[in-house]
Amino acid sequence: MTVYIDPPTWPGHGRLWSHLVSDVSYAELHAFAAALGVPRRAFERDHYDLPAQRYADAVSAGALEVSSREVVRLLHGAGLRRRKGAAGPGPGSAPGAGAQPRSS
Repeated sequence: MTVYIDPPTWPGHGRLWSHLVSDVSYAELHAFAAALGVPRRAFERDHYDLPAQRYADAVSAGALEVSSREVVRLLHGAGLRRRKGAAGPGPGSAPGAGAQPRSS
């Protein structure tokens, strides 16, 4: 299981946030987030928003620290990137929940 996290540099709701992503599948990402106790409502399109105070927890649990640019590159490379406004299944739907990356 490989999950990645970028630094908590994204402002929102009075605090800073990180993005937690997988380059394998949404199922892997959901499992990792659940093991951390991150609520499913924190999932947004293709990543989990994680507050700065949970960053160290994610890294301790095995998330690899990468730049924000690398997060986007990993999602694109795996075929898991979902842009704002893009049509597609929601976070809890069966097709998106276990989506697998495209083969090269």
